[in-house]
Amino acid sequence: MSATANPTIRGFRYYDLLVGGMVAVLLCSNLIGPAKVCTISLPLIGALSFGAGNLFFPVSYIFDDVLTEVYGYAGSRRAIWAGLGGLVFASFMSWAILAMPPSPVEPFNAKLQPALETVFGATWRIALASMVGYWVGDFANSYVMAKMKLWTRGRWLWTRTIGSTLVGEGIDSLTFYPIAFAGIWTGQTLAKVIAFNWAMKVTVEIVLTPLTYAVVGFLKRREGIDTYDDATNFTPFSLRDEGDVRTYR
Repeated sequence: MSATANPTIRGFRYYDLLVGGMVAVLLCSNLIGPAKVCTISLPLIGALSFGAGNLFFPVSYIFDDVLTEVYGYAGSRRAIWAGLGGLVFASFMSWAILAMPPSPVEPFNAKLQPALETVFGATWRIALASMVGYWVGDFANSYVMAKMKLWTRGRWLWTRTIGSTLVGEGIDSLTFYPIAFAGIWTGQTLAKVIAFNWAMKVTVEIVLTPLTYAVVGFLKRREGIDTYDDATNFTPFSLRDEGDVRTYR
């Protein structure tokens, strides 16, 4: 590999598709999944309950890993801000639609309005917790991913995908649940829920590691790029494309 000047991220073939996929997974897991609580029984452990969205939310971290590994921290940073913008708009849209008075002449509204409130009527604390937890967790994930790539000199991809998820999902859980439920749940319940959801999200990352390898390999070959953040400014408050990029030749 040899170093070249950094091309504009937006000029890559698959970058926009990955950003769109990441935002779609993020919105679906935050708007659809939290309304349903699932319970499963495991041998030796017993019954475990969790929000259905937690099963799919880790997929957004896989997108973040792929974006950071292939396009660098700057590429992931743009995607994270796009995701936050989507969450803000979705939360506002949900509030506005639920606040509009339903038509009294439409009999179906008598059933539809309560259903919409149940599914999309998150409290302001939960909405705020989702946005803050996502923002700090994803940036922590991307930062650790980029730094570990430098430390490992691009080897052992699995160590940084799992290592960054341990940190990012941990910070996300430690942020989301206290903001959303402190004072409502007991401290013991909070601790149990945080630990279980963190472990479940990391497990999803581990199980999907072969898929991450396949996607990363495909993108590096097709895009002809492999980014190392030697000279990147790791501030989250920027949308500039920057970094030392090494491309395959």
